[in-house]
Amino acid sequence: MRVFVTGASGHIASAVIPELLNAGHEVVGLARSENSAAAVKALGAEVRRGDLADPDGLRAAAADSDAVVHLAFDHTAMAAGDMAGAAATDRTVVQVFGEALAGTGKALLGVGMGHGDGNEHLGAAYSANPRIATGRLFGELAEQGVRAVLVGIPPVVHSARDRSGFLPMLIRIARATGVSGYAGDGSNQWSAVHTLDLARLYRLALEKAPAGAELHAAAEEGVAVRAIAEAIGRRLGVPAESVPEDRRAEHFGFFGAFVSLDVPVRSGRTRELLGWEPVEAGVLADLEEGHYFRSE
Repeated sequence: MRVFVTGASGHIASAVIPELLNAGHEVVGLARSENSAAAVKALGAEVRRGDLADPDGLRAAAADSDAVVHLAFDHTAMAAGDMAGAAATDRTVVQVFGEALAGTGKALLGVGMGHGDGNEHLGAAYSANPRIATGRLFGELAEQGVRAVLVGIPPVVHSARDRSGFLPMLIRIARATGVSGYAGDGSNQWSAVHTLDLARLYRLALEKAPAGAELHAAAEEGVAVRAIAEAIGRRLGVPAESVPEDRRAEHFGFFGAFVSLDVPVRSGRTRELLGWEPVEAGVLADLEEGHYFRSE
């Protein structure tokens, strides 16, 4: 297939694009700058210049492709505290792709959290996520002749390719404050996946997932945040400590909204549907390997 990928110079795409190319697919990556274009070209993909603010360009790129893998998100707005605005932009982009692909049966893979795969327990975490509206839109598109597939990506996507995810942020905060922090007793859990395992899931989803599928890419369904903080503390030689609620905004900055999340996620049905079997290192083993700390 000819696959159009947004967020093509980002962390996840850096593994997804080679995975698709190695499977014989043709990839066109969206790039908004010369540096991004160079990174996409280095991965072996064709470059299409543009950005998320150009609906006509996005529509044309989607129409010229057999499938769209939408990985881009407005992380600048999110980091500034405007998660709702970033989510609204994402929904607009998905609507544009939906218009271009309606009635074609072509695939549109996007990022979002759904209740599929037996994850009804997500409850409050699902309802509070501003991206819920985008997830619902994928369900609507599946009824409009689009092979719309929602991929729930864990909070922690880890590997030597990761420079801006949850782990690098926690490491930077621990370095700056001298404390590797967590919320409460740290028993809240984050699901996790290695970047290469996630890339394989995307390739399998592109090739096999039916319209309306809600997938969950959790290689590890739940890792205690305290265990992550302790691993970081050992590597940095700083204490791992609970940060009181009234100090979290000061200690974690905008990341304070995420550190207390409890989002263990099941992925059994996804594994069965796609034949997906994660094989890479888990998050704690990846932290112990040391690459996160050598890059700082």
